[in-house]
Amino acid sequence: MCNAFGIVNFEGMSVRIKGLQEYRPAGAISFLGRYRLIDFPISNLSNSGVNHIQVHIKDKPRSLVEHLGTGRHYNINSKRGKMHILPANSDVESDFYNHDIACYMYNMRAIEEVNYPYVILVPSHMVYRMDFADLLERHMESGADITMLYQSVDNAKEAYIDCDVLNLNKQKGVLSIEKNRGIYKSRNISLETYVLSKDLFIQLVVKAANTSSLYWFRDIVNDMCSELDIRGVSHRGYFACINDFKSYFEANMSLLDMDKAMDLFDEDWLIYTRTNDSCPTQYYPTSHVQNSFVSNGCTIEGSVENCVIGRGTTLKKGAVVKNCVILPGVTIGENVRLENVVVDKNAHIFRKKDLVGELGNPLYVKRDDKI
Repeated sequence: MCNAFGIVNFEGMSVRIKGLQEYRPAGAISFLGRYRLIDFPISNLSNSGVNHIQVHIKDKPRSLVEHLGTGRHYNINSKRGKMHILPANSDVESDFYNHDIACYMYNMRAIEEVNYPYVILVPSHMVYRMDFADLLERHMESGADITMLYQSVDNAKEAYIDCDVLNLNKQKGVLSIEKNRGIYKSRNISLETYVLSKDLFIQLVVKAANTSSLYWFRDIVNDMCSELDIRGVSHRGYFACINDFKSYFEANMSLLDMDKAMDLFDEDWLIYTRTNDSCPTQYYPTSHVQNSFVSNGCTIEGSVENCVIGRGTTLKKGAVVKNCVILPGVTIGENVRLENVVVDKNAHIFRKKDLVGELGNPLYVKRDDKI
């Protein structure tokens, strides 16, 4: 058992996933057809032996609360474990003030009552695999005040824009935190994952609230880089920061590469999600499927290539779907052609026969839309 509790934080101000985020928080967005983004951080915590998990929700809570339920499907210890869903203060007038520090202060009593000496903060919009028990052990052995997880990348000019970047010294000490503006090619992208003692966490939250009404947790950590021992630990392996529509589409498409998918998924490190009882997907003689993730409960009569297909999707005869992300419950009519499109839940596409987006700029079809 890991001697820490987990906090799954909501997305920051720089996370703007066009269309999809209008209906639900980032953590509730469908990923790879059968998962939600929040399944990855919670599964990492659960697999690491973290049995007490707090999920902080900023707004639009319905879909996320429905998906999380009691948390039993995440294999959290049924006797000692607990998933605690904590909303932000609904009385905040402006979204500008509705940040993680305000949410921590609003739920401070729930945080103080947790009987674990350490806390692991993880974001809801990043996809990676990590053993937090190992990270906590490294944190305690180092004697650092805060340990932060990062990934070194060499494509920061065109990717990871507006993600946090860690400036490190030769000993991996964090000198400062800044935003990636696409100026430099090589950067240390923060995974927005922090390990620290609960007492220090509470002190920093209170200090941030007293410093500025607009401070996020990363701001107070940045201020304290010269006073605290803050160290970076490199993460290796698959990593996706989903902070806009383009990165969401590309993250889904990237995992059609089997090597990358095998790097993220491991038979000894399960990614849990809420399941439902539905029949296997039915493939008709007229269907043709190539290099795609197809979830259960679908009916496929047409052609699918390089796509992610969500649960319960119906693809009629003669339909051609290529380089698309299709969320659950979508119906695509006969002879419809989709290419480079993201289709939100329960949309119906019948009359418009051709929807083709650019490879780097996919189209978006709204939830419940009829086209």
